[in-house]
Amino acid sequence: MVNYIFSSILENGDFTPVTLAASTIVSLLCGLIIAYSYMRRNRCTQSFALTLVLLPAIVELVIILVNGNIGTGVAVAGAFSLVRFRSAAGKGQEITSIFLSMATGLATGMGYVGVAFCFTVLICAISTVLGMLRFGEDNGSVRALHITVPENLDYEGRFEDVFEKYLKTYEYESVKTTNMGSLYKLTLEVTLKDAVSTKDFLDELRTRNGNLDIALQRSAEVADAL
Repeated sequence: MVNYIFSSILENGDFTPVTLAASTIVSLLCGLIIAYSYMRRNRCTQSFALTLVLLPAIVELVIILVNGNIGTGVAVAGAFSLVRFRSAAGKGQEITSIFLSMATGLATGMGYVGVAFCFTVLICAISTVLGMLRFGEDNGSVRALHITVPENLDYEGRFEDVFEKYLKTYEYESVKTTNMGSLYKLTLEVTLKDAVSTKDFLDELRTRNGNLDIALQRSAEVADAL
């Protein structure tokens, strides 16, 4: 049984209608598993979901057709590279799902349908379990704080006592002028203390900055893009 899973259904690189149909069916099934796994954990457009479903079958057909032809294989690799570098960089999960779909298509295109199916199920299961365990997830306490102050206000040392009261850590990221130089905009990366009231925190800040704009939001740094 194990030997059958790890063996190719193609004999000497030649394919028949039966082996082609089997490879295509497994490719589409693996694509459905990958797309379903991705949609369970991420927001997904219909276009991207269809791409994950169909990509393994497309790659599988290409690999079957170029099997043994080095020149055609190099041309196909160049075409894949062109498509990749003309596409916008996506999130880590998107790139991972696309590479998994391509790897599945490569395996089924070489006839290793058992390997492709088992590997797809294994990777999707591991990804689902890690997502349920919230592996690597930010706890949400790190925020970006934006404070607008008038130009005649000496902001240095004006907010530190409020920061010490409500924050574990804080660090000035940038200071820039806005509104034709009449205002300063301070940007800080802050870590809130446990169980603090963000309303009370912002209320105390706005009594120090002349009731100008203050924004507290998720950190602007996006580490998930590749």
